[in-house]
Amino acid sequence: MTTQRTEPAQNADERTMLEGWLDYHRATLARKCEGLTDEQLRAASVAPSELSLMGLVRHMAEVERSWFRRVFAGEDAGPLYYGEADPDGEFHPGEADTWKDAYETWQGEIEAARRAAAGHALDERSQGRHHSHSGPCSLRWIYTHMIEEYARHNGHADLIRQAIDGATGE
Repeated sequence: MTTQRTEPAQNADERTMLEGWLDYHRATLARKCEGLTDEQLRAASVAPSELSLMGLVRHMAEVERSWFRRVFAGEDAGPLYYGEADPDGEFHPGEADTWKDAYETWQGEIEAARRAAAGHALDERSQGRHHSHSGPCSLRWIYTHMIEEYARHNGHADLIRQAIDGATGE
C-alpha cells in the first residue's frame, strides 16, 4: 500500500492551499516509513544522530498536539512521549514501541488537529501560548509553521530511509 499524496491546486484559496500542503507533507512522512519493519523504523541510521523514522513520526505527533491542541485550542493536553526523565523521549523509541502504535497515535493527533482548526478563521488568535513565543499566534502562522516543520523533517526522513535500504524519492 502506498500513501497517496496530492499537491493542492495552484489556484486554490489560501485555506485550501495551507491545509493541502500540510496534508501533502504529512503523507510524505508516511511514505518514507512504508514497507519497513519496526526494527528498521526504530534504527538511528545516520550517525551520530539519534533520529529514526519512528522517532520523527512520534515527534510530529507531539508537534501536532502542541500547536493545534495546546497552543491554538488552549487544551490541557499533556505530552505523549517525553517527560522530565527524558525531555526528548519521542526521539527514543524502545524495543517495545511499535510502528502500529506510533502511526495510530500520530494519525489521532492529525485528526485532533483538524478538529481544533475546523471552523476557525486563519486570522483567529490562539487561546494558548507556546513556551518559546511571547504571545498568541494566528492559525495561519500555525499552518505555515507546521508545513515548515514537516518539510524540514521530511528531509531528515529522506536521509534516514536512504541509509536503511537505499530508497530515495520525493
